[in-house]
Amino acid sequence: MEIPGVSSATSATEAAFAPIVFHWYEAEVAAIAPVTPTVKSVRLRCAIADRQRAGQHVDVRLTAEDGYRASRSYSVASPPDGSGTLELLVEGLPDGEVSGWFFDTAEVGDRLEMRGPIGGSFSWDGPDGGPLLLAGGGSGVVPLLAMLRRRAEVAPEIPAALIFSVRSRAEAIALDELEARHRDEPHFSLFLRTTREGDGRRVDDALVAAALDWTGAPGKVFLCGSNRFVSPTADLIVAAGVPAGIIRTERFGA
Repeated sequence: MEIPGVSSATSATEAAFAPIVFHWYEAEVAAIAPVTPTVKSVRLRCAIADRQRAGQHVDVRLTAEDGYRASRSYSVASPPDGSGTLELLVEGLPDGEVSGWFFDTAEVGDRLEMRGPIGGSFSWDGPDGGPLLLAGGGSGVVPLLAMLRRRAEVAPEIPAALIFSVRSRAEAIALDELEARHRDEPHFSLFLRTTREGDGRRVDDALVAAALDWTGAPGKVFLCGSNRFVSPTADLIVAAGVPAGIIRTERFGA
């Protein structure tokens, strides 16, 4: 599926007077690679790349030859790195129009449209401080991964803990990277919980307490995942004494 040209909304005159988030920009697929059996890394080259803060997301839009359009929001996995590209980690979903295109059809050089970055409150950069307590369920780890990558670049001394709940190790996005960070970065710790392997336990008060013991009193808390992950995990964190006002959440699904 290929976009015939840049959206008329992105004319130079209009773009000069309105925030970039409101405009659709042409993007080109720069690279595609498998990450897990159900997730692909997609690198997109676009004018809005490098303008995002870690944790933000973008909207992606495809237009078919008959004019039919489909769009989907994706968290950005990469912090701004000066490459002119950004990375999405796309999970293949049953009957997913956009994810299906990325999995079955997209090739390097294909074009689509993108707008953003979106989500000012769910974002982090080094000057925002810490310590950081992060919790992700499944693909909800993606924006948190961007934060950890940014932290490693600009503020590796800030203590950070990631609670990561996933069904199995094989489905855990960027697990090799996260375990390497756990091993090599003295101020970062990974707390992995697999719900369908090993003891099959979900996130509980003991795991939250262990993560908080690592970070100390957090200055920033970010949670992302399905509602059935985010709500009980947020409750556990509040019950452990963390002020609800510093917790930021993003949810997907019903």
